[in-house]
Amino acid sequence: MKAITLILLLAFSLTGYAKESSTKTDAAVKKSKSGICHASSSPHYERTKNFTPFKTLDECLKSGGRLPK
Repeated sequence: MKAITLILLLAFSLTGYAKESSTKTDAAVKKSKSGICHASSSPHYERTKNFTPFKTLDECLKSGGRLPK
């Protein structure tokens, strides 16, 4: 059983799935599908799953996003 788990873990890491998910959550700012820019200090930052990542809040706002109410 441990061998199967190890093989699956290795397979996912080689295909980039593990790397992709960690990169996506490293975003400083998340622009949700509804266009709201969530900085890491936002209460909804962790709950925002479908987003476009931005390095800065200014970049997110310039792309047409808005601040949360």
